[in-house]
Amino acid sequence: MRVTVFFQGCEHLCPGCHNPQTWDRQGGVEYELEDVMAMIKNSPLIRGITLSGGEPFLQPEAAAALAREFHARGKDVWTYTGYLWEDLLTKDDPAVQALLRECDVLVDGPYRQAERVPGLFFRGSTNQRIIDVKQSLGTSRVDKWTELNGSPA
Repeated sequence: MRVTVFFQGCEHLCPGCHNPQTWDRQGGVEYELEDVMAMIKNSPLIRGITLSGGEPFLQPEAAAALAREFHARGKDVWTYTGYLWEDLLTKDDPAVQALLRECDVLVDGPYRQAERVPGLFFRGSTNQRIIDVKQSLGTSRVDKWTELNGSPA
């Protein structure tokens, strides 16, 4: 079992997006970190958190704080982003870099309706990569996540 937090605001506006109601930065409901954590019980059944959206990297401070709280509880962190890994690595924003370091697995790239494959695991279209973040940061290349170097979400 996983907990998913959907962040409000997205600038990718991918045609066919499964969550277009999260595009508007002024939409949604604002929560404090403590309120979110209070809603999420520290259940041994919860394996980790998935940060989705919208775009979590548009709210990197809040997303990183949430990820840190889950890591402190021994849980893993998956993040979905429309940005590419290479672009995130070069962003000159300490909050973006902090969020990236808090991710265990990153699914990167915009959703492309033309590349949609029904039944595709953990991503919406074939252009998206499932990246083992810790391993990739250590090797300075994109290392794709597999069940052998991680646990399925």
